[in-house]
Amino acid sequence: MKKPLLYRSVNTRTHGVRHGSCRAYRHERHSKSEKNTLSTRGSMHSHQRHGFDYTPLFRFLLSKVGQPWDKVFSEANARLDRPEPVFWMVALHEVDKDEYVAIGESTYYSGLFVDAAGLLQKVNPQLTPEQMTPFCNCCTHTFNGVVFPQAPPHKS
Repeated sequence: MKKPLLYRSVNTRTHGVRHGSCRAYRHERHSKSEKNTLSTRGSMHSHQRHGFDYTPLFRFLLSKVGQPWDKVFSEANARLDRPEPVFWMVALHEVDKDEYVAIGESTYYSGLFVDAAGLLQKVNPQLTPEQMTPFCNCCTHTFNGVVFPQAPPHKS
């Protein structure tokens, strides 16, 4: 029996589908502040590939913590359209390790790495959703698929 793919196609043509940051370009376009100069806005033609959701891959990788990396990567790669999304979450070098990785606007997953024995491991196994702090109040944030609480509103 063939195993299911570790990604899925998502609808990118529906009204209201956003890609990128929480603030839309249309709200920043005529801004006079220094931080919104043309050089900091980035390219109009990003190199992101929209229309694919790799959530099944990230769940698969988390479920394989403690197993041999070569076997995990081989299975994941066979079930993907390209290998790059694996390395959004898995660091092969010490300098690339992060406790968590941001996937999209408000979705975070545990950072993973390959240890000296060749096993897939979490960078910080004690990190929980309760320890995470959202970067904005406009989005629902998740860590490893679990919603974490909104930041308290700022008092003026």
